[in-house]
Amino acid sequence: MDHLRLILLLFLFLPTCFSTFQTPSSHNQFSNQSSSLKHQIVELANSPSMVAWMKSIRREIHEYPELAYEEFKTSALIRRELDHLGVAYKWPVARTGVVATIGSGSPPFVALRADMDALPIQELVDWDHKSKVDGKMHACAHDAHVTMLLGAAKILQEMKDKLQTTVVLIFQPAEERGTGAKDMIQENVLEDVGAIFGLHLGYEYPTGVIASRPGEFLAGCGSFKAKINGKGGLAGVPQHCFDPVLAASTSVISLQNIVSREADPLDSQVLSVAMVHAGSTHDRIPDSATFGGTYRAFSKKSFYALRKRIEEVIKGQAEVHRCSAEVEFLGNEHPTIPPTTNDERIYQLAWQVSSKIVGEENIELAPGFTGSEDFAFYLEKVPGSFFLVGIRNEKSGSIYPAHSPYFFIDEDVLPIGAAIHAAFALSYHSYSSPFTMPGILLDMRDSSLSFILNKNNHNQNSQTSNDIGELDLWRP
Repeated sequence: MDHLRLILLLFLFLPTCFSTFQTPSSHNQFSNQSSSLKHQIVELANSPSMVAWMKSIRREIHEYPELAYEEFKTSALIRRELDHLGVAYKWPVARTGVVATIGSGSPPFVALRADMDALPIQELVDWDHKSKVDGKMHACAHDAHVTMLLGAAKILQEMKDKLQTTVVLIFQPAEERGTGAKDMIQENVLEDVGAIFGLHLGYEYPTGVIASRPGEFLAGCGSFKAKINGKGGLAGVPQHCFDPVLAASTSVISLQNIVSREADPLDSQVLSVAMVHAGSTHDRIPDSATFGGTYRAFSKKSFYALRKRIEEVIKGQAEVHRCSAEVEFLGNEHPTIPPTTNDERIYQLAWQVSSKIVGEENIELAPGFTGSEDFAFYLEKVPGSFFLVGIRNEKSGSIYPAHSPYFFIDEDVLPIGAAIHAAFALSYHSYSSPFTMPGILLDMRDSSLSFILNKNNHNQNSQTSNDIGELDLWRP
């Protein structure tokens, strides 16, 4: 009976399997069609009207920056543009967020995300579209992130007849607070979503260079605050005191031993004490001392092990010095953010898509970064990938890091981000096909990434320069 079942399964499955392999003539026809679709993305993203529209959107957002959960004008702008495009959306989501959908409404579902909030920074860049709100600035490129996702929405809406997925566009509040993604998840924005993709601009790379890495990419980050309680008294008679300053000092030093002496040197971790406070006069030992800082690690196991050891070391040092300690891991003002870990298969798809948009020579394997992103919360729920898009351009003044009052964006990046978002969404259908065998998925994607970015196997290298020739304007 088992043999009969096996024969029946093979009889049912083999025709489907063989149908994925095309005759040379059908393959060439398919390749020509996909090349045409890819160029359609490029032409739409890089058209003068599209570029002018995206610049105007980005500048309008930049002039009126809004902090976490205050993004009402930004949200209104997003809804205004979605209305013009005829794209359906839900609002409000997580107070100020917007969630739009393009496609049939049927599986597979794929999500694209952009964050909306600004920073409490006074802009010092002197240009025509400088922030008009004192003490607030888009110094982390969220204005550009929103613009690129709106650009992708416009491309996808134009190509809706080619779309074989349902694309969920997530415009998220409060990334800088570290709570926006969690709030969006609680409102079920990932319902039915099979994968998620996000972009962040970075001055570390020249304009048009795309960078990421599979697996652990951005470190998780948590904050802690400790209070050492002792017994104060006159500085001249310390024998009558339980010195919290000494206990705090040895705690700070001992904390550094966790990373240098307990952690695997190949497992990157960072622990920094950035705040210490004790007493108010030079001749009296205080009753208490407080200090605090941050801890970061790339693996979840190391991240939570580091957190556990922080509390153990502080309480142990306090006890040695006849004091007691209270250790608080901050959650409201400074939420704990897990490591950003790229799903390796989604990363491979995003890498392939990006390489066809900007050219393989403009794709780099990034190192791990100790900065954190609340995009990590999405990745705990569904597989996905997070990529950096370079904006470094000395001629345009785009040379300062994020969170600097001099942060400035090379706007040539806008069509690049829009095109990559759109191409990823349009490519996801072939990736998520239930007829794609896991064992041959990567090989099939190398030769036929999707119905948009397909190339002929026998002539892939010779066609590359011609296929991306229209993208020269996007390169540094």
